[in-house]
Amino acid sequence: MFEDLTELILASALFLGGHVILSAESVRGPLRAKLGGGPFQGLYSLIAVGALVWMTLAYFAAPETKLWQAPTFLLHLPLSLMLLLFIAMAASFTASSPASIWAPSPSLEDGPSGLFRITRHPLMWATGIWALLHLAAVGSGRGVVFFGALAVLALAGPLLIERRKARELGSQWTAYCAATSYIPFAAQLSGRTRIHWREIGWMPVLVGAVLYALALIFHELAVGTAPASFVQGIFG
Repeated sequence: MFEDLTELILASALFLGGHVILSAESVRGPLRAKLGGGPFQGLYSLIAVGALVWMTLAYFAAPETKLWQAPTFLLHLPLSLMLLLFIAMAASFTASSPASIWAPSPSLEDGPSGLFRITRHPLMWATGIWALLHLAAVGSGRGVVFFGALAVLALAGPLLIERRKARELGSQWTAYCAATSYIPFAAQLSGRTRIHWREIGWMPVLVGAVLYALALIFHELAVGTAPASFVQGIFG
């Protein structure tokens, strides 16, 4: 199953291990104290980006060993859902949350807004779902390693962030979490909060649509497969 995937497995292990180790308080705390906040974040980003680049190169260099042939609906799901996932990714950058590593953090008293009412980690959930959809559609050994590593980090990594936030912010973080959820829509289903669609706005929708169009246009050039031509094949 994993023959000739040694380099990809090593790169994926570095990608996952680097995030986990540098997020552990026993490592993170002393390093931040010694290097300073900015240099530590730079080191963290250098390791993360370097491992991701290595993992991507190793993925394309690895043999394409098929483990299963995905049925038509699994092949179609990534194309069908990517527009929503791109919108979620864009929305995670245009609204602020204390759980986000990208957007500026608001006052905790303001509570969650926009897509952060649905989940505290919209970017990570969108990335994780994207990875799982591609893992299922690709159906290869290298796909299991590459997309599996991305999915594990995207869906389990936020739990490390939340543990750190709970230590740093205490009861304020607990109150913030009560108005949203880690699992998408869990807070709405439990009646703890409601979705205010106007808070999300039109900008994430527009940005997500542009990203989706660019992905359709350049997907074949970037990875060698054309999702648009696949859809034409389905519908004749």
